[in-house]
Amino acid sequence: MPTRSLPLMLSTSLLFLNAAVLAAPEDAHESRSGRVLMVGPGQEFANPSDAAMSARSGDTVRIAPGTYEDCAIWPRKIEGLTIEGKDVIIQNRSCGGKGIFVVDAFDVVIRGITFKGAKVRDHNGAGIRSEGRNLTVENSRFIDDENGILSNNAPRSTIIIRNSYFEGNGNCISSCAHGIYINHVAKLRVEGSEFVGTHEGHHIKSRAMRTELVNNDIHDGPNGDSSYLIDIPNGGDLLITGNKLEKGPKAQNRTCAITIGEESVRRPGNPTSEIRIEDNTFVNDMSFGTIFVRNRSETAVALKGNKFQGSVTALQGPGNNG
Repeated sequence: MPTRSLPLMLSTSLLFLNAAVLAAPEDAHESRSGRVLMVGPGQEFANPSDAAMSARSGDTVRIAPGTYEDCAIWPRKIEGLTIEGKDVIIQNRSCGGKGIFVVDAFDVVIRGITFKGAKVRDHNGAGIRSEGRNLTVENSRFIDDENGILSNNAPRSTIIIRNSYFEGNGNCISSCAHGIYINHVAKLRVEGSEFVGTHEGHHIKSRAMRTELVNNDIHDGPNGDSSYLIDIPNGGDLLITGNKLEKGPKAQNRTCAITIGEESVRRPGNPTSEIRIEDNTFVNDMSFGTIFVRNRSETAVALKGNKFQGSVTALQGPGNNG
């Protein structure tokens, strides 16, 4: 039988070695896109703040069920971070005088976490304070915070909120805090979420260049004393569709549910090419009549397919009610 040559034997050995490497299972704390940092009792990191000090770009921070008296700053050097939990409550502490999670990192996804009781000295504390670029929040809860989510100006940023719940946020002790307050970003999209019982401030305040509010439930309920349901103070492209909206009997601002361009008379407004408000249901539970949409921008509002209950004037300002 002929003897196999040495190069062929080496080639075959390398082939088997490569196959073995490819078939080997990944370490439980390592993934192709980054590490998995485990947080909780008995884990590598006891608290989210411990993981935040070690996190790198591409990592996933996985928080075990439980209640954590903690806050964390996720630093700007990180990109592509995922922070997730199930049955996780993080409460009653704020970092940097800003909030429970201060997110300086870019391209961050946060899911499955309850943020509760964010309070700071200037009464502007947030469950999440967004200071980086591009944030997605999914399946999370914001309870009794001063702001549920507060963002800094980030003109190239997109903020997406999905399937999340906001209850009892807001105040006007100093300057007002809100259910969410999104400053000058490229785009805000809120979908499938619920806002209830906001105090004094607005449920949603957005200065984004484009705001999309789709299939949400935004209501005062019997005890909420919010101002506006939706405030778009600087205009910008706007889509509000498929939402259930309600002003409750204790609402502090009786004038309207949705206001557009409220502050544009005092500062430059956003360029606005379309304002579409379609297929929403609005209930006025106040004993006073109110306006559904008050438009102080120069762009006409297109109202279509909206349904009203109670004493409601559909539109004040430029636009048409189709």
